[in-house]
Amino acid sequence: MVPLTRIEEIILLSVWRLQGDAYGLAIRRHATELLNQQLSVSAVYIPLERLKKRGLLRSWESSPTEKRGGRRKRFFAITKDGWQALNQLRHMQQKAWDNLPPLAFED
Repeated sequence: MVPLTRIEEIILLSVWRLQGDAYGLAIRRHATELLNQQLSVSAVYIPLERLKKRGLLRSWESSPTEKRGGRRKRFFAITKDGWQALNQLRHMQQKAWDNLPPLAFED
């Protein structure tokens, strides 16, 4: 499996956290909060599409609403493969961090 980039990880985690409320703007807000830095629209939507093409996310559209001027929201959900990719990344990161020797400036 192709390793996840940091932004892909953050987006997958955001989708997971938001559950049924995971649509573009909400995902962007949550990811911005996690990173403590403003993300552009394309910084979120490009990885969302990439994750969907890889089968790590699925998406569907809501019914049009008057509140949105007749537009639909596109919602996202993590797939089993997406969960496995996150889990694999978590285990890899933990393995990399385990048993590191102390650094000279840690006194």
